[in-house]
Amino acid sequence: MIPLKTKQDLEIMRQGGKILAKIIEALKSKVKEGLTTLEIDELASNLMKEYNVVSAFKNYKGFPGHICISVNEEVVHGIPSSRVLKDKDIVSIDIGIIYQGFYLDSAFTIGIGKISPEVKKLLEVTKNALYEGIKKAKKGNHLSDISYAIQSYVEAGGFSVVRDFVGHGIGKSLHEEPPIPNFGKPKQGPLLKEGMVLAIEPMVNMGSWEVEISSNGWTALTKDRLPSAHFEHTVAVDNEPQILTL
Repeated sequence: MIPLKTKQDLEIMRQGGKILAKIIEALKSKVKEGLTTLEIDELASNLMKEYNVVSAFKNYKGFPGHICISVNEEVVHGIPSSRVLKDKDIVSIDIGIIYQGFYLDSAFTIGIGKISPEVKKLLEVTKNALYEGIKKAKKGNHLSDISYAIQSYVEAGGFSVVRDFVGHGIGKSLHEEPPIPNFGKPKQGPLLKEGMVLAIEPMVNMGSWEVEISSNGWTALTKDRLPSAHFEHTVAVDNEPQILTL
């Protein structure tokens, strides 16, 4: 059963989403060459305290960071560490918060210094694919219309969509029904209804879609060790999609 949110729930989630967007903008302005991923995690933790919200990820199934920070060939679930960011790195930052009992989730990938045109294209295609998916998060569409829109856009750009990790419903829990693959045929799965809230999150690889889990048990890496990008928003289904994390 896919949970539906009331207007009151959505208003709380919208407020939380605005806070998350502010935290992300503040972080984006601070991420630079020479910082460690642990320092970025500390910045995020301080911003959460400032806005009186709680990390959705800290201690979630034992995850040690406040946020996930994945660099270059790391796809998702990167653990903050003493790794220093260097020129030409790309950094994917995935942030979840809890605000008044509701979860909000968002992610972005940013380049450090001068990244190559090909890597820049990877970031642009992934971000655009997210918005192509969001356009389909309308009442009356099928869930897989989102998946198909993302996959079609990514593959037309010459990249591949990760299969092992998917988007998800979100609300009173971080992961609710339904799972939202970033690939698949259109017009499949449940019909989208007003009040559904979805975390839509394409993860896109420069090479093959295949990934493997690192020895830390958390971080997913591209099997071919080529770069990967990740963008995400929390979106409410309506006649027109409502992006809550803006």
